Amino acid sequence: MPQNANFGFPTQIKFGAGRIGELGELCKEAGIKRPLLVTDPGLAGMDMVKNIVAGLESDGLGVAVFSDIKPNPIEQNILDGVKAFKAGGHDGVIAFGGGSGLDAGKVIAFYQGQTRPLFDYEDVGDWWTRADPKGIAPNIAVPTTAGTGSEVGRAGLVTDSVTHAKKIIFHPLMLPTFAILDPELTVGLPAGLTAATGLDALSHNLEAYSAPGYHPFAAGIALEGMRLVKDFLPDAVSSPTDLEARGQMLVASSMGATAFQRGLGAMHALAHPLGGMYDAHHGMLNAILMPYVLKANREAIEKRIDRASKYMYINGGFDGFLDWVLELRTQLNIPHDLAAIGIPDDNLELIGEMATKDPSAGGNPIQFTAAQYHEIVSKAVRGDL
Repeated sequence: MPQNANFGFPTQIKFGAGRIGELGELCKEAGIKRPLLVTDPGLAGMDMVKNIVAGLESDGLGVAVFSDIKPNPIEQNILDGVKAFKAGGHDGVIAFGGGSGLDAGKVIAFYQGQTRPLFDYEDVGDWWTRADPKGIAPNIAVPTTAGTGSEVGRAGLVTDSVTHAKKIIFHPLMLPTFAILDPELTVGLPAGLTAATGLDALSHNLEAYSAPGYHPFAAGIALEGMRLVKDFLPDAVSSPTDLEARGQMLVASSMGATAFQRGLGAMHALAHPLGGMYDAHHGMLNAILMPYVLKANREAIEKRIDRASKYMYINGGFDGFLDWVLELRTQLNIPHDLAAIGIPDDNLELIGEMATKDPSAGGNPIQFTAAQYHEIVSKAVRGDL
């Protein structure tokens, strides 16, 4: 792994240990003089954020912190963030943290200059054209977890508090101007979260690789992303100060989010309503659902998974790949069933119906019915693989 690297796909990425020190200069390069740093409440009180704020202030930037966001951000969090953005006279956003901080930060930067209700900009058809591009502030994304990959995405997930559905707010100009991938920022992440977010990165790469759409660039990226997870996630969990493993997992995370423009699938179609309904951790949901969805999709993806297995040096084709997923989950202390994280067996028919309406469902290799989604999620609750 190179000590430092700069590359530009799909946005400008600054990779390397200690590169958070360049944040002030990158703000100036992006035209941001008064950044609003958006993060989650846990990170906001940590020395890491306080030191970053002090560094930005010493660079002459008028920075403030907004952290009133839930683990699965809701519309009110975005509205409150926009209010803070305007009250502070800010001209850009630093989206900092895991998926919640990155998604909320990007959506706040987008929405602060719009006039319609937030969900009028949901990723449906050409709804993104409703937005005024002049009202979109620049953002810089700094992940502190290696899972969501939102630092290279043009969208953010926001939960509808009424329906509990997770909705994708999309616009091409939501893409961060810069992404800083600094493995030192992920060192303090607990082992359990390192595992869950790492398997979220695997789910992005795996579903993108399995999607039926034709996008050979994305398929190649997804394949290498899966290989990086296999080679480096166990070390990132067992040796939390291993910057090589931490850095490679950040890259695998960004690769997954780059690749899933090809499509996602049933893991995410189920994880989104489950997360919206029960406020469960998105990465953990994908980690638990993974083998159940793999098995349900077997007929459509077996040959593709055989090819991936060869590339990843996994013996046994599809069965070997499924065994590897199960062994990896056990090694990382991921529960085998959804009941273990408090998901009850009621409302599962509703979850199945919501899954069919989730945008991710369209990328699944098999177009499952609500009844089939209900069967998959029921098995995942019971642990019946």
